[in-house]
Amino acid sequence: MSKVLWIIQVLLAAIFLFAGGVKLAMPVEDMAKQIGYSAAFLRFIGVAEVLGGLGMILPGLLRIRTGLTPLAAAGLVIIMIGAVAVTIPLQGVVMSLVPFVVGILAAFVAYGRWKLAPLSGRTSSPQPQYRQAGAGR
Repeated sequence: MSKVLWIIQVLLAAIFLFAGGVKLAMPVEDMAKQIGYSAAFLRFIGVAEVLGGLGMILPGLLRIRTGLTPLAAAGLVIIMIGAVAVTIPLQGVVMSLVPFVVGILAAFVAYGRWKLAPLSGRTSSPQPQYRQAGAGR
C-alpha cells in the first residue's frame, strides 16, 4: 500500500507544482480576466498549490514532520473542491472531471497516510547516559 501511495503522491506533487508554478509565473491579469477572480486570490491559490505539492513529498523523503503529508493532501482536496465548483460553470461538467479525479486521489493520500500506511518519522538514537563525577562512590 505504501508504494501505491508514494506513486500517487509523486504524481500529485508534479501536478500541483506545475499548476501552482504556472499561476505564479503567468501574468496574473490574463488569468484574472479568464476566470473572473482577483489577482491576489489567484496568487494565493498558486502558493497553496506549490506548498501542497511540496508537502506531499518532502516530509516523507526527509522523515521530518511526516504528519504534514496527510494535512497537505487534505488542503489540496479543499482546493480541488473549489476547482470543480469553478470549472462546472466555465467549462461544463465533463471538464470538471479532471479536478474531481485529482481531488479523489488527494483524498485517498490523505486517508492512506493518516490511517492505512502512515509515514514514520526519523528514529532518534538514544542519548548516552553520562554519570556525574563523584556520583555513586
